[in-house]
Amino acid sequence: MITGKLYIISAPSGAGKTSLVKQLKIEMDMLAVSVSHTTRAMRAGESNGVDYFFVSIDQFKDMIEHQAFLEHARVFDNFYGTAQKTVEDNLAQGLDVILEIDWQGAQQIRQMLPESVSIFILPPSIEVLKRRLQNRGQDNAEVIDRRMRDAVTEMSHYPEFDYLIVNDDFATALNQLKSVIIANRLLQNRQQQVLAPLLEDLLN
Repeated sequence: MITGKLYIISAPSGAGKTSLVKQLKIEMDMLAVSVSHTTRAMRAGESNGVDYFFVSIDQFKDMIEHQAFLEHARVFDNFYGTAQKTVEDNLAQGLDVILEIDWQGAQQIRQMLPESVSIFILPPSIEVLKRRLQNRGQDNAEVIDRRMRDAVTEMSHYPEFDYLIVNDDFATALNQLKSVIIANRLLQNRQQQVLAPLLEDLLN
């Protein structure tokens, strides 16, 4: 059975990571996006089990105690975590799995699964990042200022990632994301599994 590849995608808030991943899921087959657990409140337009699994702090801590998370971190005043079983099941089915997580979670994943591929999404400028946060209309000025300060910390971890993509033009950034996944699907060790019957026929 062909095993999928795990992709870590990180970015500062407002860089467009979620929009890119949603479109990537639409345009590529054999791809699963892991749905994280979070203790933050559900926003307008979000659905439980689709955008996140929304849980209480007590429920989240109980999952930590039962070692249910592949990674977990505190971001701002909320907790986020990736359920280990869901990721492992998808990979075992041959699906490539995307984790949308921050740099703290990315560090944990790389330690546990060093074969994972990590991608960092950058904004084209600080000014554009702030404008995108303001245009979302989700946060007040104080929260936006805090997100901007935290964005600098987040972006300072870019050297830890395998790939860097600047989300200036959405279509270009999306094509670059797709290129990373396609290139990894064509690696010899994976193609050896996919093309096993053909290789056997060609070499006999």
